[in-house]
Amino acid sequence: MITFPEFLDLKNSPWLIILLAAMLGLAMSIFLKRVIRLTARKGKWKILKSISQNLTNVLHYFVPLVFITLVTRAYSYANPQYSWTHGISKTLLIAASTWLLVRIVIIIEKVLIEDLDFQNPDNSHARRLFTKIKFIKRIIIILIILIGVSILLLSFDSVRQYGVGILTSAGIASVIVGFAAQKSLANLLAGVQIAFTQPIKIDDVVIVEGEWGRIEEINLTYVVVNIWDLRRLVLPITYFVEKPFQNWTRNESNLIGSAIFHLNYFAPLPQLREKLEEILNNTPLWDGNSWALQVTDTQAQFMVVRAIMSARSSSQAFDLRCLVREEMITFIREKYPESLPSFRIETEKRNPYAEGEGGNSQQS
Repeated sequence: MITFPEFLDLKNSPWLIILLAAMLGLAMSIFLKRVIRLTARKGKWKILKSISQNLTNVLHYFVPLVFITLVTRAYSYANPQYSWTHGISKTLLIAASTWLLVRIVIIIEKVLIEDLDFQNPDNSHARRLFTKIKFIKRIIIILIILIGVSILLLSFDSVRQYGVGILTSAGIASVIVGFAAQKSLANLLAGVQIAFTQPIKIDDVVIVEGEWGRIEEINLTYVVVNIWDLRRLVLPITYFVEKPFQNWTRNESNLIGSAIFHLNYFAPLPQLREKLEEILNNTPLWDGNSWALQVTDTQAQFMVVRAIMSARSSSQAFDLRCLVREEMITFIREKYPESLPSFRIETEKRNPYAEGEGGNSQQS
């Protein structure tokens, strides 16, 4: 048990100087946080505001550990019996440094995302960058943690010897791990490919497995699709590399929607075109770029009339299609009911030269 005089004796105990170093570091960290907060309030730099909001309490651990590690390092030279204190402080400093680097990566991510404009109707570029930033952030955080753990293990001679033994048997281990993690590695590589080639992006509208939905999450090994009825479809990320799917917003957000009508041959096409143009001009769902009404097919009893119209996004295109259907059906029913599909039944007329009458003429 350490008595109070021994605690104050710097030659026999490092505790007082460690305590002083911790107090000095804590005071320094509090001062730094206040300076950052005051500068963020008065300044216009986004990076300072993001640091102030997201730095958390990591400085309260990192700065004191820096002072403690320096003190224990210097003290252990003169008093080798207390070198274990330097080992403990160094281990804690590596952990705090890893934590600090992770927080810095998160801060940089938030600063970059804040500059993206998602309110623009054509936000394809913003969503593309958002997908890249999210994926690269996850990769960097994983690398930081792996490097931090590696530095921690290599800091001790005993662990370093175990590491040399592991590297010696890496040939056999790599084969075993390769077979065991084949699927995971394939998903990871597919995630890297998707992050840079970007067949899908966050908030893309896709048709997968016969379902309409939006890309909600792109993780390292799987993708979450938010389906229109609020279900979630979770797919391995390799699905979007190996299988075909529809991406309605691959290059741009605007789409062309269509509404199909089956009408008989009495339907007045010029009047229907005028009504379609009137409907589109009176709704904000139409982006004003393109529209048309055409006969695309003919059947025995009716013709197929297709109305097409452009919209700024897939959701607006869907609403616009529904609106056009409702308005056009109401217009046709009220103004031109004879244009609605109908089936004609004609009775067969008797042929005067049929077999019966022909026989009578011959008999006469």
